[in-house]
Amino acid sequence: MPLDALTLRALTGELSSVLPGAKIDKIQQPERDLLLLSLRTPAGNRRLLISAGTGKARVHFTEEHMENPAEPPMFCMLLRKHLLGGRILSVAQPEGERLLILTVDTRDEMGDASGRELIVELIGRSSNVILTGADGRIVDCLRRVEYAGDELRRLLPGMIYRLPPKQNKPFFLDTDSDMRRELIARADRSVPPEEWLLRQFSGLSPLICRELAFRSGQRYENLPAQLDALQGLLLTGDVTPTMLIEDGQPRDFSFLPLLQYGETAANRTYGSFSELLDAFYAQRERLEIRRRHSHDLLRSVRGARDRLQRKIAAQRQEFRRTESREEIRKQAELITANLYRLKRGERELVCEDYYAEGCPEIRIPLDALKTPQQNAAAMYREYNRLKSAEQHLTRLLAQEEKELEYLNSVLDEIERAESDRDLLDLRRELAETGYFKKQTKGKGEKSKPQSPLRYMTDDGLEVLVGRSNLQNDELTTKIARRTDWWFHTQKIHGSHVILRCEDAEPPEKSIEQAAGLAVWHSQGRGGGKTAVDYTMVRFVRKPSGALPGKVIYTDYQTILAEADAELAARLKK
Repeated sequence: MPLDALTLRALTGELSSVLPGAKIDKIQQPERDLLLLSLRTPAGNRRLLISAGTGKARVHFTEEHMENPAEPPMFCMLLRKHLLGGRILSVAQPEGERLLILTVDTRDEMGDASGRELIVELIGRSSNVILTGADGRIVDCLRRVEYAGDELRRLLPGMIYRLPPKQNKPFFLDTDSDMRRELIARADRSVPPEEWLLRQFSGLSPLICRELAFRSGQRYENLPAQLDALQGLLLTGDVTPTMLIEDGQPRDFSFLPLLQYGETAANRTYGSFSELLDAFYAQRERLEIRRRHSHDLLRSVRGARDRLQRKIAAQRQEFRRTESREEIRKQAELITANLYRLKRGERELVCEDYYAEGCPEIRIPLDALKTPQQNAAAMYREYNRLKSAEQHLTRLLAQEEKELEYLNSVLDEIERAESDRDLLDLRRELAETGYFKKQTKGKGEKSKPQSPLRYMTDDGLEVLVGRSNLQNDELTTKIARRTDWWFHTQKIHGSHVILRCEDAEPPEKSIEQAAGLAVWHSQGRGGGKTAVDYTMVRFVRKPSGALPGKVIYTDYQTILAEADAELAARLKK
């Protein structure tokens, strides 16, 4: 849900206890709609996230680490010019509005003190970030607005900034108990209470209106008590950052526990709204950014995979035709054995099939333009062609089945990639295996491949996980010692996982945790308990000429394990 005015009011109170006096050390723009301000506060260094994305507009402290583009966008450079080194004086929310104003004390090009305001509008599709000067004129915006139905609300450099127009209904916190009771007494009882509340007061979101209606038993006479309790809770600041969890996934959030969903959903409380918003949006944001960045790579690999699948299907059909070669050879031999019966120009040979029990009569079609000897020779040639085709197609299909398995493993790795550098390593791998053209110069060749992912079990043993097929090969054949233990999900694509044991037998708990990491970094993520094979590295070898990531292993054991996101996050170094 978007931040409503009441939730934003509670969040503003939280930010106001930390932001005043904070110095802006760094400004980044990892995504088009996303800003990160690195702040130095009396309580320590913090990162303030500002998002103006549709459906995800928000402001809060974050612990997330995000990759930055090679070249900062123009708006980011503008903010650096005007705000770097400045101190935040205050953070305020105009009453009833879904926007925040950060007042910054900074200096202009001449070194003179100059005030700036960073205004964050959190208004659905119209969300924006605007920088204004001390005179209230717009310096620039994240999104410039020529015309949005209101001549006074044009957002362009040099124009005077004006707040969004007020709604034609009272802000909830500006009303008192008597006023609300009078409005309820005149309410049309044919309208559901949640709809009436939404039409009557500004600041109340549809979620809160439904919650108030539920708590009042859908009865208008019970609404005054619920509205009084809500106002008291907000004015005293006795709010509870709450996330609604449904089927294990975040569904919504609010400043109070949500009871309307009953037992179908659970409430999870957090210590602050920043923690709540970070948890609610972090995974969703990572998945969205990864999906957007991996789109072109996925399309290319899927295209190569689909072409290979069509090629394999055509070759299998051709292979099935080779199964008729013995029948063709038999017919050629029968023609040869019955040459004395045939004359040139005949279209059919009727003879006994001495290959079959009882020698039944058989009819063999002939080419009337050829002699009987030529018909037999043509059939022998077709037999030899099909025999050679079978041998060739058998080798070809085996090779292409391996290529198809490899491309499917790359697709799985793209789906599990956690950063742009992971995707870059996969592009490099596809170039080295011949599926993409190698780049002689450019961004992709400037950075070195990443090192394997590193984890530490509760017993203090290091676990290494490959990020790509090439890295899987390097990890298993070069980095791992022969006495380390190797893990891989059984019969499904996944990363190679190495448990470093220092020549000792690993504890059972470390084996279980390494197996869980193998499932987390495989297609089995989210699929419940999955079989994981594990053995010592000395029993794993790479066949000659095999594609990246392909190994064979012996002397292994199997354990059932399940992917655990919390375990992976806790063990990660």
